[in-house]
Formats: sequence, structure tokens, C-alpha cells
Amino acid sequence: MTLRIVPVSFADAAEFVRAHHRHHDAPVGHKFSLGVADGDKLVGVAIVSRPVSRVLAAEGNTLEVTRSATDGTRNANSMLYAAARKAAFAMGYDRLITYTQDGEGGASLKAAGFRVLAQRPARKGWSVPSRPRVSRNTDNVARTLWESAADKETP
Repeated sequence: MTLRIVPVSFADAAEFVRAHHRHHDAPVGHKFSLGVADGDKLVGVAIVSRPVSRVLAAEGNTLEVTRSATDGTRNANSMLYAAARKAAFAMGYDRLITYTQDGEGGASLKAAGFRVLAQRPARKGWSVPSRPRVSRNTDNVARTLWESAADKETP
């Protein structure tokens, strides 16, 4: 098995996420997507976007890995996070963030040079009377915010 990073279109990355992600649909857009392949077979994808948080998006120097999905191939997720980090910094961004849900350990993120930035408590939902929203399977789930910053040392 020889894994390698490959370019992937947003449409192909979104299709892979729909087929392989455990609990989320594909996002609606991206800044860039990339994949990891074993030979000619695509075994994982990462979709990198503007941060979902309006506060972080307003900074202009941060990107977010909004989806990462693999078929279970060993080390594929770590390769994706490391490649996303390298690409984001090469494009001039200062920070790359992502979230894990409660119960996910983050081994791939640690291996790729990310660190825990904050723990986010569970929310009962995003829908409010002034702005009704459809549930996207994120209600009542605590999250961990991870960061990799260009000015921080990494392994």
C-alpha cells in the first residue's frame, strides 16, 4: 500500500463524503478539496472551506476542514489533515481549524500537527424563532476545536 495525495474536485469529494462520512452530509462549498489514493483508488477526502463561525470567517486568515472522510484505510486521515495544513499555509492562510465530536480522540489531528484550542459544550440546536434552521445532526453534541497555526511549531 502506497498512499499519495491527489487533487479531487469538489463534486467528487462531496460524493465521497456522502458515501463514507459517519454522521454528516457534504458541505455546500469549499475553498479547495484534496484526496488520498491507494494506487488508482480514492480512499479519503478532505474539504477545506471558510470557517463556519462568522467570527472566525471575518478574520480572513483562517480556513476550516469542514469534512474529512475515509474508507477506513490506515493513516489516510492523518495524511489528509497534514496535506490540508500544508496547502492552506502555502496559500497564505495563518490558521487551519477543524472540530471533532465528543468521543472522537483526534489521533489523526495530533499526528498532523494540530492542537486542542477549546472544548465546545453541546447546544440544544441552532434553530431559533428569528432564524429557523433544519437540524444537521449536530444538536446535543459536544465538540472539540482543533487548530494548526503557521507560526506554531509542528512535529
